[in-house]
Amino acid sequence: MRLPDTTILSAGEIAEQHEQLTALWHQQQPAMPPDSHGEFMDTVIAQHLANFELWHTEDSARTPNATDRDLAEVKRNIDRINQRRNDLAERCDMVLLDYLRPLNLPNPRAELHSETPGLIIDRLSILALKIFHTNEEIQRPDAPEGHAERNRKRHQILIEQRSDLVAALDRLWQQTLKGERRFKLYLQLKMYNDPALNPSVYRRSKTEL
Repeated sequence: MRLPDTTILSAGEIAEQHEQLTALWHQQQPAMPPDSHGEFMDTVIAQHLANFELWHTEDSARTPNATDRDLAEVKRNIDRINQRRNDLAERCDMVLLDYLRPLNLPNPRAELHSETPGLIIDRLSILALKIFHTNEEIQRPDAPEGHAERNRKRHQILIEQRSDLVAALDRLWQQTLKGERRFKLYLQLKMYNDPALNPSVYRRSKTEL
């Protein structure tokens, strides 16, 4: 039986990848790195890429001169990317659970943690984007008086939240490896992208027959 290898999940490494890739993708076309970082970290990066695309697609919907046609297209893109984002968060959990299974983990008798590693990783991804864009506002040369100081305070809060979340994720993983805590896969089961489950879609389809 192989010994537990905590290196498959390092919350600090995840946060560092999020930060580095957020900066890089603002300088060049967002894309997956050419070299693999392993199945789990590749999934984490792909999930962050979905959040990156979602963030900037949602911003395009807020453009003052956006037409109704533009907004309709943006809404469809948001639904598509958000589905990918959620699927990849679930995939993070699947990879971890596949890793734990040969170790007879998670311990079925351990206390259940309601938030999975994949959901925490999704929160870390969004925090990385908030931190980057808040820092942009701190540096903004045309900002009104007091704007930079307000955003410095926001930045400090976001950094603290990320630090807390990194510690919480590492603690959850360590406790899972020790058999003290468990998590299980929580499928999001989104309905809006399924034409068989979204009444706005299947009712409209019937009227067009």
